[in-house]
Amino acid sequence: MIQTRDMTTAELAALLAFHAEAGVEWLLEDEPVDRIAAFAAEKAARQGGRSATAPSAVGNTGSSAPAAGRSLASRAAPADQRQTARAQPSQSSALPAIPDENAVAEARFAAESARSLTELKTAIEGFSSCNLKTSARSTITAAGAAGSAIMVIGSMPSADDDREGLPFSGRAGLLLDRMLAAIGQSRGSVLVTTIIPWRPPGDRMPSAPETAICRPFIERQIALAEPRQILVLGNFAARFFFGETGTIHALRGKWREIGSGGAALPAMATLHPQELLTAPASKALAWMDLMAFSERLPGA
Repeated sequence: MIQTRDMTTAELAALLAFHAEAGVEWLLEDEPVDRIAAFAAEKAARQGGRSATAPSAVGNTGSSAPAAGRSLASRAAPADQRQTARAQPSQSSALPAIPDENAVAEARFAAESARSLTELKTAIEGFSSCNLKTSARSTITAAGAAGSAIMVIGSMPSADDDREGLPFSGRAGLLLDRMLAAIGQSRGSVLVTTIIPWRPPGDRMPSAPETAICRPFIERQIALAEPRQILVLGNFAARFFFGETGTIHALRGKWREIGSGGAALPAMATLHPQELLTAPASKALAWMDLMAFSERLPGA
């Protein structure tokens, strides 16, 4: 079997990318760690240390007991250290902590400083205070027609998006193209993006702090794009914008307003293409939503 020490830098990078796309979040050691034995060794070391100092505390002037205690502690310590080193990850390999409100403030400052979608793209790519960026291959930002009257917003990048570096790639992207074609639009005539710029590991849902950090970026994208209406795709995105806890089936097909920079923009939610691939029977609902959405399009 090939050892990692024999691999080139490019081969190691490809291997890590493969693991990330497969949803691997933790790497296990080759040998199992007996944490019960590690705890027992640590406990024995502590007890040995106390027994070594006990005779002097009660006034015993003999030297044999303290020497025996020191000997026990010295014998137990190396084993304890070896077990502890196996049981606990090193400081350098520990994952960074989830950023707090300071990271949200940094994201807000970076977003508000951008005066165009191009500047905002640069700001997002240079932002490093969100844990999701550490495991993602690409940073996903708005793509398509910057001056379009229609903005399509999904939830978060998929594995295909992360690999291609563009929103709505792969099979879900092809289905979105057909959905847009059904209302006389195309990928080049609308602006598409995602709420979260980085793919969460294993396609898990973003945490509340991660979502809060990404919020200023998507709100700024909307403000700079100035669309006339927004198509919201998926359960997460609908809850994010509408502030409700219902499922996409309860939130879809209704016109609502999204506040952005003091302006209220009309928005409608429907099912995400990935959800339609999983449950094709729901396509009829999505087509109904698209027809209702197209009634407000310019020239309709």
